[in-house]
Amino acid sequence: MIAKFKNHQRFLFSTSASRQISPHFKTQQSTNDFISSLCKQKQFKEALDAFTSLQLQCPIRQLHPSTYTNLFIACSHLRSLHHGRMVHRHLAISDLYPDVILNNHILNMYGKCGSLADARKLFDEMLDRNLVSWTSMISGYTQNQRESEALELYLVMIRSGLNPDQFCLGSVVRSCWGLCNVELGRQLHCQVVKLDYGSERIVQNALVTMYSKLGRVGDASVVFERIGERDLTSWGSIIAGFAQQGFELKALLLFKEMVGSGIFVPNNYHFGSVFGACGGISHLEFGEQIHGLCMTFGLASDEVVGCSLSKMYARLGRLDCAKKAFCQIQRPDLVSWNSIISAFSDKGFINDVIFFFSEMRSLGLKPDEITVQGLVRTCAISSSLTQGQVAHSYAVKMGYCSDTTVCNTLLDMYSRCSNFSTTLIIFEEMNANRDLVTWNTILSACMQHRQPEQVFNLYKLMRNSNEMDHITISIILRACGELAYMQMVNQVHAHAFKVGLKDDMMVINCLIDTYAKCGSLDDARRVFEFMVSNRDVFSWSSLIVGYAQLGHGEKALELFTRMKILGIKPNHVTFVGVLTACSRVGLVDEGFHYYKVMETEYGIVPTREHCSCVIDLFARAGRLEEAERFMHQMSFEPDIIMWKTLLSACRSHNNMEIAKRAAEGILKIDPYNSAAYVLLCNTLASFGCWDGVAKLRRSMRSIGVRKSIGKSWIGVKEEVKVFMSEDRSHLETNDLYVILHVLCFEMAESGYEPKSFSWNE
Repeated sequence: MIAKFKNHQRFLFSTSASRQISPHFKTQQSTNDFISSLCKQKQFKEALDAFTSLQLQCPIRQLHPSTYTNLFIACSHLRSLHHGRMVHRHLAISDLYPDVILNNHILNMYGKCGSLADARKLFDEMLDRNLVSWTSMISGYTQNQRESEALELYLVMIRSGLNPDQFCLGSVVRSCWGLCNVELGRQLHCQVVKLDYGSERIVQNALVTMYSKLGRVGDASVVFERIGERDLTSWGSIIAGFAQQGFELKALLLFKEMVGSGIFVPNNYHFGSVFGACGGISHLEFGEQIHGLCMTFGLASDEVVGCSLSKMYARLGRLDCAKKAFCQIQRPDLVSWNSIISAFSDKGFINDVIFFFSEMRSLGLKPDEITVQGLVRTCAISSSLTQGQVAHSYAVKMGYCSDTTVCNTLLDMYSRCSNFSTTLIIFEEMNANRDLVTWNTILSACMQHRQPEQVFNLYKLMRNSNEMDHITISIILRACGELAYMQMVNQVHAHAFKVGLKDDMMVINCLIDTYAKCGSLDDARRVFEFMVSNRDVFSWSSLIVGYAQLGHGEKALELFTRMKILGIKPNHVTFVGVLTACSRVGLVDEGFHYYKVMETEYGIVPTREHCSCVIDLFARAGRLEEAERFMHQMSFEPDIIMWKTLLSACRSHNNMEIAKRAAEGILKIDPYNSAAYVLLCNTLASFGCWDGVAKLRRSMRSIGVRKSIGKSWIGVKEEVKVFMSEDRSHLETNDLYVILHVLCFEMAESGYEPKSFSWNE
């Protein structure tokens, strides 16, 4: 019977049937009854369609106040601003003067539909307001991410002498996590207790959510434990909080406790949180078990569940399962498509991403900024410049190049695809749309493309804005270390203090490393000692490597001993420093012993860098045969750096045979490597084999190999000047060469004789 009634309604108000309205519905009372009946049955769309059709066919000047109320509830539920304004206009031209209750429903509708201008206009015009009026307006601001205005209005309400209730407090507490202001949240928590609403579940749930989203899971847990009668929202808030803040196992245990109680049936949001937790701890077995439970409750086809499930499987490397989970979603919306594109984008599977992108468009869904961002990010991870340029063209066509996040992704894509010139062009075009991510991306691109001098030019542009974080400072310090630019290191160190990053572990460790690279071990040690109890393995490793590379092997090994006594477990960087220290002080056997116990005692699998250190260890000591034998026993093929290390040592220890084999090893990997020819030529010259030198140089000319141009830097008045060999592009070139000739003359006067062999001959 009910089914027949519903079918009759659909027919009556379909496009064709609405042209002729039954006379039965032409009276005001029948209209009110019919629309109200639809709303009470939660057939909101049908109710609004009926209102629209009736007004077109037989306009009724005025409806009953309860009918208007039901229509505004329907608009709120469907988030239909168009219908909401239509109903409001109908009310305005009627003879009915809305009371405070009806006005509150209108306020709530505008807030739910995101039209806060309409809501505020009505609120300001209301002569009679009650607590619900204020709460509706505050809630509207909070729901639409205008938290500052929500708090301002809340303060105005308090000053007017009106005390909030649990609903008002719940809304204003939620605004605190939108502002990322935990101190304000604590103040409101105190007011909640003072007003004796601390045991109200709505307020408690809001506090749990607020503390969780602000990273205070301990406080959230305390509030949660005090909730007398928990509901699904209580459990959902605490589970989501722990899952999002890195306490995934705790989130899973809470979910198990909730399900095990037998009282609560988990919904799509609970499953969404726990699937995210399973992905966070990389535990496929837990994820599969919860997936089975989800299917038992019939939620596998839900959008929220499907998105979270596909993300989890993608993070765990099961992309086939991720696809299946996505395909189970009955009607995937744009958010769902963006989710699956993002999952495959993170893995760099460009063909799959393009397939999903095409399928989404074929279904009539218009991609948004997030879609385009995922598409471009895939091209960046897969280093596909051609596809990246196509994605860039599409972004321009759709007008998304004004979006900062899309532009930042384009910057990263072109940088990873080795197109630094385009990266700079996009950065210049962004101009006013740059944010902190933009600056960090372009700074990283400069370092990636070996343009450290560009970093300082950018630093001069951005340092007055104070818009820097620990990543920005760390990149600039890396550039200082590359150029050994001590003056700039001091400035950046002072700037880190100024912007409140003096205690950041990442910045402090970078300072230790950079001071060491600039040769100032005293400054590096002072920063290290300043840390006192905050030192981590990176702090120790940076100082150990610094001492080792600057020839203070004994001090490096002393630090390593101290570190072990304090119970700090070394990492792979620590052993690079230890092996380098042993090489510098000639402790060959001790160094090789450390290499052998790396994996057995510390669980660190030797990398190419460690093997290079061992080769250097043997080669410096003149044990060239052992170095060569070690290279052939490694689990991977020797690279150019290893062969160069061996070749350089051959010159020092007069071993021509191994030198030739080392040079052959380099040229086998890179036939045009100029450094190999230079080293071999210098080795032959040291033996007096000038015929071999001439033959080698003729071979270089015939295949087009040229010696790499020398490059030098000097800092002058906070500006880095770059000079190439025989460079005459500088404005003061003539004066520079005059000074150079004077220096050469004075060198000759003092008895200096240049070497007989020169590459400029």
